[in-house]
Amino acid sequence: MNSDSESLQSQCLGWLLTDDVKNTEQSVECEENDGVKNLYNEATASKSSEPKLGGTPQTFQLGEIPTVQDRFQAVLKHRLQIQAQDHPPLFPWETQLIEYPDFVDEPSMTLVPTWGWMVQQSKLKLPCPLPERVFQQLLEQCQALVTSSVPLGAKLVQVVENFFPNESQALNDIAGLVLRSTYRSASTLETIPNIQSDYSDLQLRQQMALSLMAAKQLLENLTLPLSVTDPVVERQWLTTVGNLNIRVEYQSVGVTKLLVQAELPVKGTLTLRTSGTLAMATSSTPGYLSVELGCEQLNPTYTLEVEFPEIDEQPLLFVINPTV
Repeated sequence: MNSDSESLQSQCLGWLLTDDVKNTEQSVECEENDGVKNLYNEATASKSSEPKLGGTPQTFQLGEIPTVQDRFQAVLKHRLQIQAQDHPPLFPWETQLIEYPDFVDEPSMTLVPTWGWMVQQSKLKLPCPLPERVFQQLLEQCQALVTSSVPLGAKLVQVVENFFPNESQALNDIAGLVLRSTYRSASTLETIPNIQSDYSDLQLRQQMALSLMAAKQLLENLTLPLSVTDPVVERQWLTTVGNLNIRVEYQSVGVTKLLVQAELPVKGTLTLRTSGTLAMATSSTPGYLSVELGCEQLNPTYTLEVEFPEIDEQPLLFVINPTV
């Protein structure tokens, strides 16, 4: 694919992520203006409809406009109070109303995300952040499909299809655009346009594109390609307790083996598996930990599980894909 074609596809994806936001903002602005006008008309009509003594309808002179404004503000305040009572606002990490204690008995106790691996979202190149609930489900789906042998495009669609039922054709189209765009490289990821809107305010196709971009980067983070000619690969994953650094090396001099070395932010366990064989190592303190498997030749697939009981009961799963 030539550079002009890649540039055009990048522009198309950028347009998809930004164009409809402007239309949405204009629409919302019109609706909000209409709402204010309607409230003002309601207040004016309500005030105008109040009869004077003797049954004569009340009229307003120019100097009495502040009275109408006061009435309008009172109606607006009452309306907002009703809306706040019916739909109380939530913090970004909440999905429902939660009662918090007035104080914490243990000063060392801190509030952290429900899944310690989710902080990695801050390392992704996305035009706007995903809600915690959406990102967690995406990461769970990526974990379930990371070892699948299906092509990457089909894997992306499978990761996000539960969010967008009955939209398989649109997902396939946008997945192809995401795969073919120049956003594949880290340097060009910087050119993704920022979206000044929340995920929930985006158009459906924009949510699809954003979810597919996140899924693609997550699967790439969780996949460790390895070969005889390129025998070392490294990864970093951010957790709520610090960075997890992983180094995988295929050693063919002397004893042939696959060696995994990790720098753990807390105590944890590494488990390396392939074809019914596994090797496990556990550390009771933060620091370096290694695990290895002897092999005459590289197997088609290895999996690496990293477990940190302090932050989550569910381990983080990587796949090691050796190639000739």
